[in-house]
Amino acid sequence: INMENQGATADPQLQQFIEIESQKQRFQQLVHQMTEVCWEKYMDKPGPKLDSRTEICFVNCVERFIDTSQFILNRLEQTQRSKVSFSESMSE
Repeated sequence: INMENQGATADPQLQQFIEIESQKQRFQQLVHQMTEVCWEKYMDKPGPKLDSRTEICFVNCVERFIDTSQFILNRLEQTQRSKVSFSESMSE
């Protein structure tokens, strides 16, 4: 058994795994940053209750964040699919 060839076939899978995990990490960092941005931008003074203006601003900020996140996830999915299709067509 040639171990060198086995390592070469596992390599693309490992690279893909690392890439996906890196994307997850970047996404988590984005969530953290966006939470911080919304908080800093709209939270004047912490209190027991949000006033209606602050609540509306938070909701809008979160909704835009969700829209953006969904767009990014869809784009990453498309990129992954095109990479897989490309690598499959190259191996044929």
